[in-house]
Amino acid sequence: MVSASQGVASVLAPLNGKDYLSSEDASAEQTAALLELARQLKSGDRRIDLGNRVLGLIFTKASTRTRVSFQVAMARLGGQTVDLNPQVTQLGRGEPLEDTARVLSRFCDALAIRTFAQQELVDYAHWASIPVINALTDLEHPCQALADFLTMQEAFGDLQGQTLAYVGDGNNVAHSLMICGALLGVNVRIGCPEGFEPLPGVLDQARALAVGGAQISVTSDPAEAVRGAQALYTDVWASMGQEQEQAEREQAFKGFCLNGDLLAEADSRAIVLHCLPAHRGEEISAEVMEGPASRIFDQAENRLHAQQALLAALMGGL
Repeated sequence: MVSASQGVASVLAPLNGKDYLSSEDASAEQTAALLELARQLKSGDRRIDLGNRVLGLIFTKASTRTRVSFQVAMARLGGQTVDLNPQVTQLGRGEPLEDTARVLSRFCDALAIRTFAQQELVDYAHWASIPVINALTDLEHPCQALADFLTMQEAFGDLQGQTLAYVGDGNNVAHSLMICGALLGVNVRIGCPEGFEPLPGVLDQARALAVGGAQISVTSDPAEAVRGAQALYTDVWASMGQEQEQAEREQAFKGFCLNGDLLAEADSRAIVLHCLPAHRGEEISAEVMEGPASRIFDQAENRLHAQQALLAALMGGL
C-alpha cells in the first residue's frame, strides 16, 4: 500500500530542479500535493531534511513575511539561507545578471528572488542552473497564493467548488489567486474599480487552466463579488512602487473597503484574508481585521509551511 507521504512525493517528484516563477509552473495535481505536504509539515506528520542545502535570497523590494518565512523554512528543513542584498553585493554595482546567475548557481542550491519586473526573474531562470523561485514580482506572487489556499483549505476542507472573492486592485496577488485558484477548482471573483482590473492575458490564462468547472470572473461591484463567498480577501490599494498614486487610488477605491457591510453579503461561515501589511480603515476595517472571521495571522504563518513544501519539492528533499 502506498502511504500518503509516498503519494505526495510521487506527484511532486517532477518539480525537482524546476523553477517556480508562476502559479502555473505546478500542475493542478502538483498544486494540491504542495498543499497536502504543507499540511503534513505543519502538523508534524512529516519531517524533511534538505541536507544542509543553501537558498540564496535576492530581494530588491522590501519584505517582512516573505524574507523571514523563507529563512525559517530553510532552517526547519536543515538548510541555510544567504542574504544577497543588492546593496552589499556586486549586483548593486551593475554586474551583469547572466554572470551573477551563473556564479550563484555554483554556490547555492536555489534562489528566491523578489523584484519588480517578471522578465528579470525569467532572465535569472534562463542563466541559472538551479531552481529560481518567484518571491514576488509586479506580475505574480505565487508563494503567497499557496499559503492563501492552504488557509482556506484548513477552514473548509475540500476546495473544489468553494468561492474566494478578492476586493481591491487587480494586482500581482490577484493574478496568482486567479491562476492558483483555477488549478484547485476554486471559483475566484475579482471585485475592482474600472481601470484597475487584472491583466486580460492573466484572466484568459486562469480560465484556460480552470479545473472542476471553476469560474474566474471580474466585476466592478464589490457587493456582487463577495455575495455568498466562503473567503473574502483584500490587499493594499497602492503596492510597492505605486506610493505616488496613493491619493488617486483612495478616491478610485471608495466603496471597496472590506468592512462589516461587505462581510454581511458573504457566506455566514466566511473567513477574511489579507496578505499584509494592512492599512486599517483603508482597504479593510479594523473591526473586520480583528473580528472572528479573520484568519489573517493564520494565513501569514502558512507562508512558512507552504514554502517549506515548495522548497522540499524543488530541491529534491522528498
